[in-house]
Amino acid sequence: MKLKSLYIILVAGVSVSLVGCDQNLTKQKQTLTELRQKAVQGLADAQYNLGIAYYEGEDVPQDYKEAVKWFRLAAEQGNADAQYNLGVAYYEGEGVPQDYKEAVKWYRLAAAQGDADEQYRMGIACYEGKGVPWDSKEAVKWFRLSAEQGFADAQYRLGYLYHVGIGVCQDQKEAVKWLRLAAEQGNVDAQYNLGGIYYDGEEVPQDDKEAGKWYRLAAEQGFADAQLILGCFYANGQGVPQDYVKAYAWLNIAAAQGQDEARKVRDAVLKKMTPAQIEAGQQLSREYSEKFVKK
Repeated sequence: MKLKSLYIILVAGVSVSLVGCDQNLTKQKQTLTELRQKAVQGLADAQYNLGIAYYEGEDVPQDYKEAVKWFRLAAEQGNADAQYNLGVAYYEGEGVPQDYKEAVKWYRLAAAQGDADEQYRMGIACYEGKGVPWDSKEAVKWFRLSAEQGFADAQYRLGYLYHVGIGVCQDQKEAVKWLRLAAEQGNVDAQYNLGGIYYDGEEVPQDDKEAGKWYRLAAEQGFADAQLILGCFYANGQGVPQDYVKAYAWLNIAAAQGQDEARKVRDAVLKKMTPAQIEAGQQLSREYSEKFVKK
């Protein structure tokens, strides 16, 4: 469950000395006591932050039900972040029975206040048909509101929907626009799909070099399918100089993540490599595995 945290810091920095640690513990208890007092008095921000403390187990035993209690009190006062977190709790069934309709109720209230996270969540609910009837056009509306605020996941979703023509008329130029914005923020799905658009030459000039750039960025985030394609690019000298050592390394780490096609291509490349290249490829593969395999 991805919650929003706020601005009251419950835990002070840890001191090196034992005396400092004792002082910090006292300060932590005082801070939590003050926070609880303010929450009981009805201050929405304090209620929200106390909910975060219980959800994350910060200086209190972790307790989702208690977290939901405080989120609800803050949400009922109009705190948008609390409304969002309460919606997530219902969506995931944490601290409350799973209830998509109740989740959407709180998402909608939060989204109406203009926050991009909440607007994105509303888009997901509409696209998946959870808590509301499936409605791709309504999903596009919420994704667009979020994307226009720079929310990368929403930009990716909107770009993808333009790419396939769901909820909007198919428009590859719009697809590229939104996918690029998301990809530039590091969204791995957008990077991978943008690579595919340049590889296929859909509404952009076909460009293996540009495709390789985006596949590489996705591969470096551990995306096995992108690692497969980048390995093929190196094996064939497509968009990059031919390099069996790099091809082997990318294909090997993709195979290690369960990409069956990568295993087949790796074994084919292996037959073309010299013993020295194989040794270098295995060493590079170990280095790539440390950097570019999802843990």
